[in-house]
Amino acid sequence: MPTYEYLLVSIPKPGVGLITLNRPKALNALSSAVFVDLNDALRKFDADKEIGAMVITGNEKAFAAGADIKEMKDLTFSKAFTEDFIAPWSLQTSQIKKPIISAVNGHALGGGCELAMMADIMYCSATANFGQPEIKLGIIPGAGGSQRLAKAIGKSKAMELILTGKTFSGKEAADWGLAARVFENAQECVEGAIATAATIAGYSKVAVKAAKEVVNKSQELGVREGVEYERRVFHGLFGSKDQKIGMTAFASKQKPQWTHE
Repeated sequence: MPTYEYLLVSIPKPGVGLITLNRPKALNALSSAVFVDLNDALRKFDADKEIGAMVITGNEKAFAAGADIKEMKDLTFSKAFTEDFIAPWSLQTSQIKKPIISAVNGHALGGGCELAMMADIMYCSATANFGQPEIKLGIIPGAGGSQRLAKAIGKSKAMELILTGKTFSGKEAADWGLAARVFENAQECVEGAIATAATIAGYSKVAVKAAKEVVNKSQELGVREGVEYERRVFHGLFGSKDQKIGMTAFASKQKPQWTHE
């Protein structure tokens, strides 16, 4: 496994790539250097034929307590604009094709909340602490926080949270539909994410990639256009070997042996 300055990577179960943010003294504060490591780890797992899904997590105190303010405090508009500052932080939403689960414990504030929301599935512990408190620093979310939060929980609630900088709990995240599942403690959260990733990794990689693609399209298209897009991808899967394998196995009451073709 590769080694990184700000991450720990492992394969806790067959087919599962686990990425753990590892800046404990800084509560896993995010920076451009952290994302160089993170993006590299994501790309490597995405290219690894043995990996079917990924989990991103932190530690019990912090998933990621926000962006590293030291990196941003002296930034000018021209530098931020011309160098497209923070854009590489969103790599996983546009380039990573395998499913990603965020397992959130402790603080997930600012960029940490945005990173958690970039995942395809979010799990969290009941006491996780979410928020977009950028307003308190004289700025706004810059890595998708205003857009993803509003789509997940509605404009009014998102507006309140972003304009006040208020935080919300993991339980509230689940109640509002931001998180898929909530767990009693950090260990159960991470174990639950790994278990779900292992389940996903056990299916046809062709079908999994297609499923992720069509669900993500629902965030961009109207219902009519989305259904038409889904149907075209659905029809396309009848050209895959795994469709024949899966349906034949089901009909004969056997376990499918996927070829991922």
